[in-house]
Amino acid sequence: MHTSSNKVLVIVAHTDDETLGLGGTISRHVKNGDEVYALSMTDGVGARDKPSKINADHRANSAEEASIALGFKWLAPGGFPDNSMDSISLLKIIKFIEYAKHKIKPTIIYTHSAADLNIDHRIVCEATLTAFRPEPNDIWHEIRTFEVPSSTDFGHKSITNSFNPNLYIDITSFWNNKLNALNAYSAEIRSAPHSRSMNGVENLAKCRGNQVGLNYAEAFEVIRKIER
Repeated sequence: MHTSSNKVLVIVAHTDDETLGLGGTISRHVKNGDEVYALSMTDGVGARDKPSKINADHRANSAEEASIALGFKWLAPGGFPDNSMDSISLLKIIKFIEYAKHKIKPTIIYTHSAADLNIDHRIVCEATLTAFRPEPNDIWHEIRTFEVPSSTDFGHKSITNSFNPNLYIDITSFWNNKLNALNAYSAEIRSAPHSRSMNGVENLAKCRGNQVGLNYAEAFEVIRKIER
């Protein structure tokens, strides 16, 4: 990670994706003195059988608790339809991300992998890559995609392509912070042996860590890196 201070923008389809995918890395960025902002596209509950304002409010409160646990700040959400972002013009989504881009002026961007089974995740990835297409006066220098348990692992290379990490970040010292943020989203956590269970999330962090000689790690795919 860069030693100089960065502005980090995390772009997710749903609140909880940021914690599941890179909660430890967010906490590490904050510890390093970076400013971290997150942008959510949907309320995360609208597609459920009986969505309600109570559910949406509870999810929003959980997201705020997670942001406190990890030290980042939420931007105003997109309000796009949950699990139906394919019903919206891609251009509208791109323009919404571009607004955040111009407001925050991030140097590092994190977003979903296009290999995810979830349609919202794939669309957010495409919209983010388009919104951050390289321009001569840009200041950002890296776009990283992350994995989400029960979404990236549920895809298949024949249909959604595949997630091939080439960046591993040590989150051993920040695991407890990630755990606290996950506890804020307890309503979204499944029972073991589901990959989005507490055991499943920890197993993934240990597995990614073991792959590179660490205790706990989060893995990313660097999509574009520019040395300016």
